Amino acid sequence: MKTRRLGKSGIAVSAIGLGCMGMSHGYGPARPVEAMKALIHEALDQGVTFFDTAECYGPYVNESLVGEALEGVREQTVIATKCGIEIVDGKQRLDARPETIRRSLEGSLKRLKTDYVDLYYLHRVDPKVPVEEVAGVMAEFIREGKIRGWGLSEAGVKTIARAHAVCPLTA
Repeated sequence: MKTRRLGKSGIAVSAIGLGCMGMSHGYGPARPVEAMKALIHEALDQGVTFFDTAECYGPYVNESLVGEALEGVREQTVIATKCGIEIVDGKQRLDARPETIRRSLEGSLKRLKTDYVDLYYLHRVDPKVPVEEVAGVMAEFIREGKIRGWGLSEAGVKTIARAHAVCPLTA
């Protein structure tokens, strides 16, 4: 499997990644956990090293699935997960306050059974929180060794530029 570098981060990912959302959320009923772990292991056997999840997938269930499946092979993989969307009464609610992001990351690390995330995304831009504050907390996580890089999902060019000025984006 060919690999690609994510920007200037030095993070190398397989050219094909596995989005894990549909294993437990979003596209019909959740699949059996053991079958999905087997699928993740089959992807590894085929050279896939990049796995994408999010705390709101399930919610929380998908990260636990990925963490269990990758236990013992964590150092051979690249994990992307996301924060900033909470599920309240079955509906999505944006919350990108730094204290919420920090709490989210700590939960993700536990569920993923790891002490760092390779790529940590803000899942959606929260109009109530300046993106510069989000970038600031991501810079702290990088300094602390809790994440290797960060990204913005569904953000506009100006928002990306503002965030990048505070802490360079990886994706």
